[in-house]
Amino acid sequence: MNATHAETNAPTLNTTAMRATAYDLLGAQAPPRYETIQRLGHDFRRDLWELIPRIEQLTAPLLHEGYVPAKVALAGVGEAHRRLDEIERAGLLGEFERMKRLARSVLALCDHYATLTGITMCLTCDKPIEDDGESVPYDHGSPIGEATRAGRVHATCANTVRRH
Repeated sequence: MNATHAETNAPTLNTTAMRATAYDLLGAQAPPRYETIQRLGHDFRRDLWELIPRIEQLTAPLLHEGYVPAKVALAGVGEAHRRLDEIERAGLLGEFERMKRLARSVLALCDHYATLTGITMCLTCDKPIEDDGESVPYDHGSPIGEATRAGRVHATCANTVRRH
């Protein structure tokens, strides 16, 4: 039931870099410099404006079938739009918190994109696991909350420590 990138006539997005930037900000113990926050905000907005139309395109043929992941992805798109519409916050900490919300939307939409395209991402290295690639199931805590994140990792990444 997943839509594939071949069905959308569009190249697959490189969500690896998008995820890495978002994880870096979310893992920061203190706010970076204001200029860095502004650059990251630009990057997150660009990423979201790439992800949003792709997800809308991928969900369109699935909605009439009542495909729940498509409905959930569109809810994520709605939340991303709300976060994109937030006005600049006063002070460094205010902007840091706003950028973290944008980063969370980037991660969420990357996950929805992967679900809708059938791409399985390695939870350790954030690179796609090919259909013929050896992988193992994996669970670990989320860097942005207490929820666990279940999925798969490359067999070679299974014993790797992720530093985010």
